[in-house]
Amino acid sequence: MENPRETLSGHPARWWHKLPDGRIQCDLCPRDCKLHDGQRAACFVRANQGGEMVLTTYGRSSGFCIDPIEKKPLNHFYPGSSILSFGTAGCNLACKFCQNWDISKSREMDTLMDSASPTDIARAAKRYGAQSVAFTYNDPVIFAEYAMDTADACHDLGIKTVAVTAGYMYLPAAREFYAKLDAANIDLKAFTDEFYFKLCAGHLQPVLDLISMVHHETDCWIELTTLLIPGKNDSATEIKALADWCHKELGPDVPLHFSAFHPDYKLLDAPATPPATLTQAREIAMQAGLRYVYTGNVHNRAGDATLCPGCGQAVIERDWYEILNYRLDDFGKCQHCGTAISGRFGHFDKSFGARCIPVHLGK
Repeated sequence: MENPRETLSGHPARWWHKLPDGRIQCDLCPRDCKLHDGQRAACFVRANQGGEMVLTTYGRSSGFCIDPIEKKPLNHFYPGSSILSFGTAGCNLACKFCQNWDISKSREMDTLMDSASPTDIARAAKRYGAQSVAFTYNDPVIFAEYAMDTADACHDLGIKTVAVTAGYMYLPAAREFYAKLDAANIDLKAFTDEFYFKLCAGHLQPVLDLISMVHHETDCWIELTTLLIPGKNDSATEIKALADWCHKELGPDVPLHFSAFHPDYKLLDAPATPPATLTQAREIAMQAGLRYVYTGNVHNRAGDATLCPGCGQAVIERDWYEILNYRLDDFGKCQHCGTAISGRFGHFDKSFGARCIPVHLGK
């Protein structure tokens, strides 16, 4: 937490309460930050300003880009569509292996170059033909008020909304947050509390509780991602335990993505993930009964393919973010046998492809 008596400005925040000693406590996530006047929370962007909680990054972004939806990654949410992506700065976890650390760990508010209101963002998505808007790059949990207002503006224009998040959030706040979302990719970083505590400064159970709540209590479509780090969370025993939990708690149809790690930030001594590790993880998860398991951050067309659980045919073939073949009807049913594929689907014309188009929304 940052120094007291700092000069702050920000948007009124939600999910906090006053303490008897004059401090305020943030109720957004399990870090339970207790703040004196002028002090910032561990996420750096939520702060005590005159005895009130404010969000200092409301309306400010680290940049906007038009991406393929598969990059989030979401393979069962309007495949082939484009999505307007943006983030802010800061994070409420402290992952030593963060792949976006220059944004999520930023303490320089000057990195937030683009100013944009929720309405500006929704209109930009419409203008660029993006079917959805993604809250990503850093964790949208910490800018939930901005994301939720943007979701409302997007829905007014028929634009869907997506969160890419670690899911480290208290359930009361999460119920309000996910009610505004159409889809989310949630990081299930490992399946041991030791990993979360030592490498992320967090705990596993709140993430499991949140994933279960979103799946069972909301209409938000979810997919999960686990970044496999050699020697940290990639044992066959742990992968099987993770897959068994997913099957028991969520059923067989929630997609699970295993992604390759590359040395970054404060975890430079761990090797990159061998492709064989991802392939083995995928096989373990499918043997556990999960129907849609993918590999990411490696070139593996077999691991990119969506297989029909009815006939076994590849109904969507991908090469990285490019869709090579699409064999579903407009209702998401297999064109070979008519089996419905779990997810959110519509008319497929052509794939947006692997493009990344930076856009500027600032005044």
